[in-house]
Amino acid sequence: MSDFRVFCLPAEPNPSEIRLAPAESHHLVVVNRCLQGSTVVAFDGKGGEWITECVRADKHSALLRVRESKQAAPLPHVITLAQSLPKGGTMDDIVRQATEVGAAKIIPLISERTEVHLEADRAEKKIEKWRIGAVEAAKQCGNPWLPDITPLQKFSELITHSGHGYDLKLIASLHRNTKTLKAALAGYRQQHGTSPRNVLWLVGPEGDFSPAEIGAALDADFQPITLGPLVLRSDTAALYALSILSYELQNA
Repeated sequence: MSDFRVFCLPAEPNPSEIRLAPAESHHLVVVNRCLQGSTVVAFDGKGGEWITECVRADKHSALLRVRESKQAAPLPHVITLAQSLPKGGTMDDIVRQATEVGAAKIIPLISERTEVHLEADRAEKKIEKWRIGAVEAAKQCGNPWLPDITPLQKFSELITHSGHGYDLKLIASLHRNTKTLKAALAGYRQQHGTSPRNVLWLVGPEGDFSPAEIGAALDADFQPITLGPLVLRSDTAALYALSILSYELQNA
């Protein structure tokens, strides 16, 4: 497998050549030290990949000649992470890790206990930064799919619009009367005869969701799931929740 991976959005569906944007060119040629003649895998984040040869190792406008193209199979399970914004740069790590384990969509949430408050211009810059981080993570792990990272949403808006499109809705909870993920999936399979394809995971900030938010989620048919007896950091909880869900769905 090639050590060089680049993100691109070709202007045509079946390109014979791919001209990289300046940022990707710089990263490929200067940072990764790609030389003319090297094999480079280009991907569009939508399952499309091209095996190419670098024919011009220009740090401003690298040119790749396509040898082979392929389309990855659709994701067998679509997992959405709705993550309440944590403090500091923790969301950067969550986006990268969610990309590595194959999350299809990431919804950054503003909840009652969210301590991060972003104005519109800062929010747009943050989202762009997270999208760049997702690209970098996809390059590193070989994932041909990039998660859709949405604009910030309020918790109440997510709950209001969560009634459509999801087979199963889960909320990680430290409150009582939770169940294990295995039990929730077994209950779904018993009722429907198959595994859920489209799942929404709701993960809270430091200190968990408020009791009122938990109640609103339960009223909207979310199932409260325990992540074990220990209190996890928000980034650890997100990665743990996505990992065990992905594993269970892939091995159903």
